[in-house]
Amino acid sequence: MSNIVRLVVACVFFGAAVALSAFGFWGWGILVLLFGGITLLSFFFNENMIISQYFLRKENSEKAEAWLLKITDYEKQLHKNQHGYYNLLIGLIESRKAPMKSEKYFKKSLQLGMKMSHNIALAKLSLAGISMAKRNKREAQMYLSEAAKEDKNKLLADQIKMMKGQLAQMDKQVVRGGYRQF
Repeated sequence: MSNIVRLVVACVFFGAAVALSAFGFWGWGILVLLFGGITLLSFFFNENMIISQYFLRKENSEKAEAWLLKITDYEKQLHKNQHGYYNLLIGLIESRKAPMKSEKYFKKSLQLGMKMSHNIALAKLSLAGISMAKRNKREAQMYLSEAAKEDKNKLLADQIKMMKGQLAQMDKQVVRGGYRQF
């Protein structure tokens, strides 16, 4: 359902709640007011994205992808502030199947913007991992340092530390019978 339809339905519910309350049906008025509030809340927080996040937390990426695919045109169905989060969720799901193809989704999510710093740090950490897989050490270091700056609550500190350790190991490539000497 598009956002304009959600707003119209919420306004109709609120109008009906006021009318029911004015005619003395307080119980029905409060119930319809709650439905209007839920409809208005779905304008700001899309239910498909909330359910998809739930399944991602439960490590069930198939169901999470199925719920995200129910959003056919995210520019019309989602509020402008949710576009970055939508691309982040698509990138996280895609990174489990084909990590190199998820890079465009993470970059798009950063471009569209997200309000929560730990989500920005997650996107940059994922881009650092992709850069490491491409053997691009400079870009990986840049993304890791940016992710460390954005991770203000230290939610991703262990992952950042682990990736820095893997980045240090990139120089030690195995060459027949030993390590390359620099």
